[in-house]
Amino acid sequence: MSRKPEIVAELGRPETPQETADRKAESSRVYRSSQTFRNLIAALIITVAVVAVIVFAVPRGEPTARPAIDVAGIAADVSSTSDRPVIVPELGDFWRVNAAGLEGGATKVWSITLAPAGERERGFVKLAQAFDADVNWAPQVTGGMAPTGTEQIDGVTWDVFDLGDRGTANVTYALGTQAGRDYVLLYGSRSADSTKKLAESLTSQLSDLKEAG
Repeated sequence: MSRKPEIVAELGRPETPQETADRKAESSRVYRSSQTFRNLIAALIITVAVVAVIVFAVPRGEPTARPAIDVAGIAADVSSTSDRPVIVPELGDFWRVNAAGLEGGATKVWSITLAPAGERERGFVKLAQAFDADVNWAPQVTGGMAPTGTEQIDGVTWDVFDLGDRGTANVTYALGTQAGRDYVLLYGSRSADSTKKLAESLTSQLSDLKEAG
C-alpha cells in the first residue's frame, strides 16, 4: 500500500520532488553555516587562551641593572694623560654618575654628568673642568650668558649664572669658579640650592687644583 504524500501547510498541497530537494538543500546549508560560526568562535577562544598562556608563562625577570661607572678609574686615566689633577666628586647616597669622560674640542673638558639616585628626584648637574680656561669659556654652555653675580660658598668665590627666562629645559642654573689653570663649572637643571650643595662638597679638591696650578 503506497503512502500518500504529506500536505505542506505553507503550500496547501504536497511538495513536489523538486521542492523537497530544495528544502533539504536549504536545511543543510543553514546547518553548515551554523557549524562554521561555532567553529569560528571556538577557534577564537583557543587562540586567546594560547596567547594568555604565552604572556603569563614567559618569565620576564627584573630589568638588568645599569653597570656602575668607575669614575675614579676614568679620572686617573684622564689625569695621567693630561698631566694634571681632575675633580672626582664625593657622591654619597644622593647622586649617581650617568657619564664621565674627557671631551675634545678647542678646549679639553673633564666632564661628569650627575643625576639624583632617588626615583622621585629629577634633573641633573654636569661638572665640567675646562683645561687652561677661564670664565670666558663658560658662555659656551650657558647659552652665551656671562655671570650674573658672585657668591661665597664655603670660602670659595663662585660665579653665578642664573639663566632665568633665558634658560632651557637642560640648563637653568650654573656656578663656576677658577681653580688654578682650569675653570670648573657646575650647570644643569637642578635647583640653585642643590647645585650649591654640590659646589660646597668640592671645596677641598678646588683648593688642590689651585695649589697645583
